[in-house]
This record gives sequence, C-alpha cells and structure tokens, in this order.
Amino acid sequence: MWIIANWKSNKNIAEALDWVGKVGPDLERKENLKVVVCPNYTDIEEVKKAILVGNYPMLVGAQDLSAFDNGPYTGEESARILKELVDLVILGHSERRENCSETDQIVEEKVKRALEHDIIPLVCVQNKETPVPENVKLVAFEPVFAIGTGNPDNSEDASKVAESFKEKYGPASAGLEVLYGGSVDSQNAKAFLQQENISGLLIGTSSLDPQEFIKIVEVAYQFI
Repeated sequence: MWIIANWKSNKNIAEALDWVGKVGPDLERKENLKVVVCPNYTDIEEVKKAILVGNYPMLVGAQDLSAFDNGPYTGEESARILKELVDLVILGHSERRENCSETDQIVEEKVKRALEHDIIPLVCVQNKETPVPENVKLVAFEPVFAIGTGNPDNSEDASKVAESFKEKYGPASAGLEVLYGGSVDSQNAKAFLQQENISGLLIGTSSLDPQEFIKIVEVAYQFI
C-alpha cells in the first residue's frame, strides 16, 4: 500500500522541515506500507537529509522530471540527477497537462527517463481513456473534477475505474497498482482504502497539514 503526499507548489524549506519533524516520529515502520513525500525541487535535498537523520520510515519523491537527460536543457531537472535524492516521481498530473500543455507523448518520454534511472514512475490518469505507458506499475486515478475541489469521486466508482485499468492492460499489467487521488482526507480515506482494487492514496491539500496527514496514515494501518 502507498500513501503519497503531493505538496504541489507549497512550503519553503523551513516549513518542509517542520512538517517532517512532526510527521516522521509518529510513523510506524510497516513492511507493506510505503509513505512518500513529494516536496518542491528546492526542498527535496533538505527533506531527504531530515528523513535520513531521523531514520523515519518515509521515501522522498519528486513532482516531475525532465523528458530529457543531462545537457543543455535550461530549467529542466533530469532523472540522472534526481536519482541521487528520490525514489519516485509523479508524472502526468492533470495540472501539468492543463497548465504546461503536457501531452501523453511527453509523459511517455518522462516515464522512459525515470525507468532508465531506477526511479518509480507514478503516472496520473484522469479517466479510463488515459493511456498508461509501457512498464508502468503504479498509477493514480485522479478525476479532474475532484482535484482540490473538496468533492471526491465515489469510492465504488473509483474502484471500478481501477479494475478497468487492470483489465485493459491484461497480462502486461501484472502487478499494476492503482491509487486514488482527488480531495482525499482523513474522513474519506477509509472508504477508498477498503476497496479491493485501490492500493493507496495520492494526497494533495490534506497532505500539507502534518496532523491531517498522520490521521490518513493511521487509517491505512487498518488495511495492511
């Protein structure tokens, strides 16, 4: 099971370290639960250090990476460099598709760069028609209407979408895990996590509050 915090464009370094200092000590080390925090690029290194020093059971992820490798690509963050700091990367989020004109082809190239450098690509899918690139084993179903609106999808419907992805990709999806994201909080987390086809949560706004995030992780403990 996965519980992943996506801070988006929030928190400076001091705020990020305060969050780690509050969340880390309250996490229990569970073999079947992976807790991941995805900060801004500017926070990643300090967050990584704080987690290592505290020996907290958390992984660090990035919110994006470059479709290119190292080289003359001003402003891009390459997978080759990020690999030193992160284990996972969020790709294809609807906010990037809308605000940065990111296409399925660009997402596919980013997936290739991540896999080349042993970073786990978490690909966001907005509906049943969103393609999943080859060799991706972790996706997050995030219906656009639910992101940041306070109106999450119905948990049963989300489970059906997750099941459809596993069926659509057939044998090639063996081991495919589908998370749910979109207005997740501690009040509705249980409804999603108890669904057979949902393997965790991608959490946006609610992940910014350390106490609320801890409550969501505590809900997850019931299902591992």
